[in-house]
Amino acid sequence: MLRRIFPILLALSLCGCAVAQESEQTQYQATFLTLFDTVTTIAGRDSSEEAFQEKAQAIHDGLLEYHQLFDIYNEYDGINNLKTINDQAGVAPVVVDERIVELLSACEKFYQDTNGKVDVTMGSVLYLWHQARTRSLDDPANASLPDEDALKVASLHTGFSSLVIDKDASTVYLTDPDARLDVGAVAKGWATEQVAKNAPSGLLISVGGNVRATGPKDASGTPWVVGVTDPDSQNDFLHTLYVTNGSVVTSGDYQRYFVVDGTAYHHIIDPETLYPAAYWRSVTIVCPDSGIADALSTALFLLPQEEGQALLDQFDAKAMWVDAQGNFYYSPGFQDLIRT
Repeated sequence: MLRRIFPILLALSLCGCAVAQESEQTQYQATFLTLFDTVTTIAGRDSSEEAFQEKAQAIHDGLLEYHQLFDIYNEYDGINNLKTINDQAGVAPVVVDERIVELLSACEKFYQDTNGKVDVTMGSVLYLWHQARTRSLDDPANASLPDEDALKVASLHTGFSSLVIDKDASTVYLTDPDARLDVGAVAKGWATEQVAKNAPSGLLISVGGNVRATGPKDASGTPWVVGVTDPDSQNDFLHTLYVTNGSVVTSGDYQRYFVVDGTAYHHIIDPETLYPAAYWRSVTIVCPDSGIADALSTALFLLPQEEGQALLDQFDAKAMWVDAQGNFYYSPGFQDLIRT
């Protein structure tokens, strides 16, 4: 899927660059604008701003590597990335960094576990929606949907049957020349999780709203507070949640959309219908693993609640759904996390 921007906002705990003092440590915040085409925020307590900035810069540098590896639009010197794989579709296998192999192998499992709802081989379909959105935002008076016949043709070039992953050789090959990869449904969460595993305890990392806590924010175990955005007023929160370790990720219909004849069309495309899903306004996932949370937020957005709950049970995750009428639905245990 195309990427979601700011589905979660950091709340309360991140209201300043240097706030409450405890045990001679101060809370700091760093913001970066160059990763995954979104805003990355890192917060934590440290003995000095210099010490904190060193940690934040290390996280930025780790995320930057994943950003370049998973990019489908840009090339980088000395790197074979997902764009390279797409460009070589139907031509030849591409030798890639093992992290791309790991991501795509995980995506294949996500595809199986979600019965095809999380499908990173849908790049050919998503590209048509991306073009339509770009055109429509540039020229709203002439906004239009993708051609339906073109969507159907593009859908013939999806599916993992054309994706060959050779772990031993560290190569990836799209055998169909018209197939394309788009890992937007999982890339930010996956990258955030990999970097968080090696990050110091006590940080809160938000990559475009994919939030990952590496531990409580101080030695006394004080939880972080994460706000879940209101789809109707993105300056407000539906809830604020306590988080000490693990991830919070939201998918919603209120980002990356365009309007045609008075109807809004968002970016989360159902692989079955080839059109934006209409079950929910937003779905919020709380899960130990940020990559899994990212994939689940997409999958549950495309499913009725009962089927979504079955997926949550598989992954030790919790969720909140919001429907078109503004009604809230919670999985077991989610409400225990709510602060307000």
